[in-house]
Amino acid sequence: MKKLKNLPVKGNDPKITLELVKEHGLSEEEYNHILKILGRAPNFTELGIFSVMWSEHCSYKNSIAQLKTLPRKGPHLLVEAGEENAGLVDIGDGLAVAFKIESHNHPSAVEPYQGAATGVGGILRDIFSMGARPIAVLNSLRFGRLTDPKVSHLFRRVVKGIADYGNSFGVPTVAGEVYFDDSYQDNPLLNAMAVGIVKHNKIAKAIAKGKGNVVMIVGSKTGRDGIHGATFASEEISEKSEAKKSSVQVGDPFAGKILLEATLEVIASGFVIGVQDMGAAGITCSTSEMSARGNSGMTIDLEKIPLREKEMTPYEILLSESQERMLFVIEKGHEENVTNIFNKWDIEAEIIGVVEDNPNIIIRLNNEVVANLPAEPLVLGGSGAPVYRREVQKPKYIDQCRKFKKASIPEPKDLNECLLNLLERPSIASKRWIYDQYDSMVRTNSVLLSDGDAAVIRLKDSKKGLALKTDCNAKFVYLNPRRGTQIAVAEAARNVACVGAKPIAITNCLNFGNPYDPEIYWQFSEAIAGMREACIAFATPVTGGNVSFYNEGPSGAIIPTPVIGMLGLLNDVDCVIGSHFNKVGDIIIELGVNRGEISGSEYQSMILNEILGDAPNIDLDYEARLHNICQELAAKHIISSMHDISDGGLAINLVESLNGFKELGCHIKLNEKVEFRKDFLCFGESQSRVIISCNSNKLAQVLSIAGQNKIDATQIGIITDDRRLKINSCIDIDALEAINSYNNSIEKRMPIE
Repeated sequence: MKKLKNLPVKGNDPKITLELVKEHGLSEEEYNHILKILGRAPNFTELGIFSVMWSEHCSYKNSIAQLKTLPRKGPHLLVEAGEENAGLVDIGDGLAVAFKIESHNHPSAVEPYQGAATGVGGILRDIFSMGARPIAVLNSLRFGRLTDPKVSHLFRRVVKGIADYGNSFGVPTVAGEVYFDDSYQDNPLLNAMAVGIVKHNKIAKAIAKGKGNVVMIVGSKTGRDGIHGATFASEEISEKSEAKKSSVQVGDPFAGKILLEATLEVIASGFVIGVQDMGAAGITCSTSEMSARGNSGMTIDLEKIPLREKEMTPYEILLSESQERMLFVIEKGHEENVTNIFNKWDIEAEIIGVVEDNPNIIIRLNNEVVANLPAEPLVLGGSGAPVYRREVQKPKYIDQCRKFKKASIPEPKDLNECLLNLLERPSIASKRWIYDQYDSMVRTNSVLLSDGDAAVIRLKDSKKGLALKTDCNAKFVYLNPRRGTQIAVAEAARNVACVGAKPIAITNCLNFGNPYDPEIYWQFSEAIAGMREACIAFATPVTGGNVSFYNEGPSGAIIPTPVIGMLGLLNDVDCVIGSHFNKVGDIIIELGVNRGEISGSEYQSMILNEILGDAPNIDLDYEARLHNICQELAAKHIISSMHDISDGGLAINLVESLNGFKELGCHIKLNEKVEFRKDFLCFGESQSRVIISCNSNKLAQVLSIAGQNKIDATQIGIITDDRRLKINSCIDIDALEAINSYNNSIEKRMPIE
């Protein structure tokens, strides 16, 4: 490491050594780059600032080059990805949707309740800091074996953390997904998504500009919780992680709710130049990012920051990730007006600095400068921040997986038993135990929840609605990262289309292992390529999101999990279609082609306890036409239900479709002349398929619309009143027995604590 004379050391600050630099997650190369930027050595506080801002969690140094290849522009987008705290999508009538998804994986692994709660709180602040009122929360969760007591404990506490924060805050949790796989045993995933509505003329920017404008910290006091949370999120889970519970923040949903209302009122006052949530890296991140966006700087006086604990050092104050805090830049001369609003809400608000017309962040304590750094090199995309493209190597397991032969799956004698067993698998089973803990109806905007493939939220004083969904079948991504990610985007879009909405944009949360592993980085690069191709095919640009690397534990990396958060637009909520069969005598039609593809399916996992083969085929043009026909059928009110075929295949789809009206059954007749085995036809997960039901007098019209869109449509059955689920001669089961297996599986696996 390069040695410099006159190393600045403050008080009891330790001397900067290569060992200390590496403890902060910085390489020797990166430290030498810091020396070049500053023209001197940093002191301990400045080293801490660089360490959090150049951590993977904040800088995206191993992913930003790849992310820039994604489609980031579109007719509905008001800002490009990365320009603001969340994506902004124009939905007409002077309204915009702010939405984003982020991870809180590592905190949830070591402190599941607070990790989950603060994950929800943080994403909500990202939304309302833009002037948008949050209207919905979604999540995507991954855990190991539910039979493991540690996993069931993590699962229970994560769900409770999500529920308690969202319910207390007063925003409905409307949708999500949960999968269980051995690869998540050491490293569970919590991805939280929030959605808000804002008028175009009320949008707030995360920017600092205008010399002399005041900088104000607002909300909870600053404590030592969460220090180095950003760097903690940029390393692998290990036995040492348990000792880092201090890196997990503590949330207060009631303070968060009051902060929301006060923030929106202050933004409406017209005195706000810029505002940003203090999330990862706390005040360090908000001061540097806001300054860099405004080509400006700040002078910050630490003694003016309200503290919760005594004798906090500058290092601790600047790196604290205490929750429910915001940074505002207020137009000079209006400080009192803004302070009065916060006082009305009983929220602490203190002026801690001013905006400068130079590019540096100057941090003082009692008039002594403790840090003086240029803002722009600190931030994501800044000219000085490191950007890497790591080595790639196709994993050896891929070729091994390709050797899989369908015939290696023994043909079962009893498909009724297979169906019941499949219904009880936690990844397939109803997630009722989870969503019953969420308040999904608060604010009374929810139109469609458990009865649809996507949640639908009504926009008040409007006929319009939003369709929302998170999705990713990570097993497909593991087998074929490019095609598997195409499928993740396609299924999220298909779910939105199946309620009658038009997919218009996505956010993403990319969960992978260590990017320095060439095989992991190959997975990541291929996933980005697949996402790009699918988003272009569906005209769903990427508004932003989150990359979460280092999702590994002692037993290895998670399977790659690029979660997609999809936004769909309904011009008329009266066109919403549910997924449940609802009328005896209705015809059942399959859109798409059943190819009996079994690789990566839940059925394969159940029989072989392995993920083998290749991801199912997908034709993106065909998939896009399928979305169009789903929207058209809903808009013309000619179908009764619509439900996409996904995990578990056709048989699982039919049980889910019968779940709304338990006195109904259905009789299905599949073409037995095809070359596929009966179990593959029933449980295969071929893509681009949807089951719809309609009155018999609408059948010709449905088939005509399908033909015009060049989509295969096959009449396969009828809804009955005998409460039997029959598929050819291979499945004949009491529908209520199947539904009960599906609905009660997770609940009966959860031990009482």
